[in-house]
Amino acid sequence: MTVAEIQRALLARGYDLGPSGADGDAGPRTIAAVTAFQRSAGLVADGIAGPKTQAALQKADISERREAPEKPGWLVLAEGEVGVREGAGSANNPRVVQLFADAGFSGIKQDSVAWCAAAVGAMLKRAGHKPSGSLAARSYESWGVGLKEPALGAIATKKRGNSSWQGHVGFVVGASPTQIFLLGGNQGDAWSIAAFSRKEFTAFRWPADMPLPAPHTLPTTIAGARSGVSEA
Repeated sequence: MTVAEIQRALLARGYDLGPSGADGDAGPRTIAAVTAFQRSAGLVADGIAGPKTQAALQKADISERREAPEKPGWLVLAEGEVGVREGAGSANNPRVVQLFADAGFSGIKQDSVAWCAAAVGAMLKRAGHKPSGSLAARSYESWGVGLKEPALGAIATKKRGNSSWQGHVGFVVGASPTQIFLLGGNQGDAWSIAAFSRKEFTAFRWPADMPLPAPHTLPTTIAGARSGVSEA
């Protein structure tokens, strides 16, 4: 299969490739979509559309598409970071430091610098989207376009304590009437999924260059989600 044929097969199954669609260019959105398909098909999720992936794409029954929304590319990439944490003591984890570089702040070499916004910015940039350009978590309150309700993969900002400017930012992966579940960086000094009070959230945002997500139901609980984690 050519790259364009692979892209058309992914589009037919509801995977998002962005506004360029099946353009024959295996860019970051195509790689993220291939990775998501591989996970759903029980294949090695490496983003490379080799013979096994192509065979699965050709055999997959389009009529069996899931009703649940496909994960946006930036969320697929973020899932691959879960468990990565800051270096012990004075050591710096290069994977955390790389987030700063990918978000546009290559001068920062210490993972002790608050990095939740760098984590979000790096995932957006790797998926082909423009981040906020700031390391302030609440800079994402005015980034992209606003959503009235949380959506899978939405960028969510929350306040921290009584501060008018300090906060936290991450990706929505679940919601209940009282809690929002975020996949984010710098949650307990690591990439993790954590639950926060819904009352603390200030905005749910979506990339301006992407179609708005269709209405859908989010998980109301997530096994293993942490609570009471530090975001500083």
